[in-house]
Amino acid sequence: MDLVEIKDDHALVDTLDADIEDEDSFELIEKLTAQGINAGDIKKLQDAGIYTCNGLLMQTKKTLTAIKGLSEAKVDKIVEATEKLVHFGYITGNEILNRRKSVVHITTGSHALDEVLGGGIETLALTEAFGEFRTGKTQLAHTLCVSTQLPLNMHGGNGKVAYIDTEGTFRPDRIFPIAERFGLDPVAVLDNIIYARAYTHEHQFNLLLGLAAKMSEEPFRLLIVDSITALFRVDFSGRGELAERQQKLAQVLSRLTKIAEEFNVAVYMTNQVIADPGGGTFLADPKKPAGGHVLAHASTVRLMFRKGKGEQRICKVFDSPNLPEAENVFQIAPGGVTDVKD
Repeated sequence: MDLVEIKDDHALVDTLDADIEDEDSFELIEKLTAQGINAGDIKKLQDAGIYTCNGLLMQTKKTLTAIKGLSEAKVDKIVEATEKLVHFGYITGNEILNRRKSVVHITTGSHALDEVLGGGIETLALTEAFGEFRTGKTQLAHTLCVSTQLPLNMHGGNGKVAYIDTEGTFRPDRIFPIAERFGLDPVAVLDNIIYARAYTHEHQFNLLLGLAAKMSEEPFRLLIVDSITALFRVDFSGRGELAERQQKLAQVLSRLTKIAEEFNVAVYMTNQVIADPGGGTFLADPKKPAGGHVLAHASTVRLMFRKGKGEQRICKVFDSPNLPEAENVFQIAPGGVTDVKD
């Protein structure tokens, strides 16, 4: 499947790497027919947003039995059949190491930023960027929309992009100069971005459920949620609704984690900051990311963005399981996120 075309001095070259064949990281649920599961039950699972065997085993029994037409006995039979196709038990550390070889690092457009990220935004992970307005979070999202479509040997993801916009900040015209900077056809790039505007936290969750169908059929490599907390801050107010808000937010984050691991995609989500009343007047920046501990624990990598001089921005690795705490400076240019020019 052709994704985008790279312009060079001689010809248009499609970005699919001939030398690198992407192997699906999942088993399609249709394969259960060979295990004695009837097509009608598979259709019911698909209607509920479950399209892969991996995704099915990520669901609780309670969730599966809540699907209309699936009894507890049927669910037990389906799960048993799925476990014959997908191994979800213990594996060795070396096997995990081999699996980690499928991780793709997508360039941010800035060598300095890629350096602190260990190569770029990585698949199989949730990367959260938080900071005040105009710190570059959405500009990085637009840049990633393009860089994800570069071939793997150009530090891209060789895949399509899904963009869930909760604040109305996506601008397709912004893609044109960024695509031209990377030598890509802007029209083809936009064709490989699927976009949805979410208006409520429930709508946001339902959009995530609908992604499984698309990702099981086409080569996606990035999911952007800009921003993850905005709608929750609107739909829930006061301490009386805080517990419910955090529970619903946890469900969305759980779904994002499953998407990342089920389809080997990178999840890049922006987040707002809030004033920290307990921060004190002596702190240089008494603000903290919205979402509380629920979001802090769910994010694989947390990045803190802040403003620098002019169009310069600073990104700091705030939390990561494998990256050291470090920061670097990047710049916002017409062609997207780039290195600071001397």
